Amino acid sequence: MKTILLPTDFSETANYALEVAVQLTKKFGSKLVLLHMLEISENLMPSATLSNDVSAMQNTHQHDLPEALFYMKLARKRFKELADLPFMQGVEYEEEIQSYLNFRGIIDSAHKYKADLIVMGSHGASGLKEVFVGSHTEKVVRTSDIPVLVIKSKHENFKVRNFVFATNWEVENKDAFIDAYNFARKFQAKMHLLYVNTSGSEFLTSKEIDGKFKTLMLETKIDSDAISTNTYSDKSVEHGIFNFSKQMNADLIGIPTHGRRGLAHFLNHSIGEEVANHADIPVITFKVG
Repeated sequence: MKTILLPTDFSETANYALEVAVQLTKKFGSKLVLLHMLEISENLMPSATLSNDVSAMQNTHQHDLPEALFYMKLARKRFKELADLPFMQGVEYEEEIQSYLNFRGIIDSAHKYKADLIVMGSHGASGLKEVFVGSHTEKVVRTSDIPVLVIKSKHENFKVRNFVFATNWEVENKDAFIDAYNFARKFQAKMHLLYVNTSGSEFLTSKEIDGKFKTLMLETKIDSDAISTNTYSDKSVEHGIFNFSKQMNADLIGIPTHGRRGLAHFLNHSIGEEVANHADIPVITFKVG
């Protein structure tokens, strides 16, 4: 995990995510990039990081300077306040500013810095659309081709001992499964591979589920003894994920996404948002394919 991107609006919730990102940075020796989204339109936004914003202002229209300078100075002040937080002492990081109005700025910055992980804050049950960076956050979770770790509460010592990864065990999800497995290994966590069986047309027999699992293991070449395989019956996929995770005392829930094409087949748009929105514990997403 070489680079971690942390978008922030300097709120308490964003600071919860920052504290986890700092812990991961220290644990893995990663580079940390802090991204702030300014609430100004792109035509006022200098194409520069905070460190060279003064020179960038020379390229900004004169009549736009007061507003742009105000927001830049405010961001500088807020970044300084972050640096003074107790858990930030001795932590090296890079600062970047993008326009608030384009959620793609987060993913573009992640690509620019070749980030391996995006860590974001969420207010949990109040909904991803109410978290920092407004309604753009759920779009990042749903469309990112880079793993996104969503943090909802304070974690002074972020550990992953039990990691539940929910998937439909289809071969199309093998890349996400492999990434999730490698993530679990980094934390030396026990990985619980979960299939939620529901009634109706989605119901599968034990024989069908076993067949899917065997095929998936052959395709991924992952040692089946290194993970726990579980089927859980419930009235819906999201309820099954929540209830099983609670039963296993999970520290983290993982779900696959199709990147720009939306959530994986077994997790339609509403189910994926339900998991990321309402789980009481952190959630991480991995791109399919």
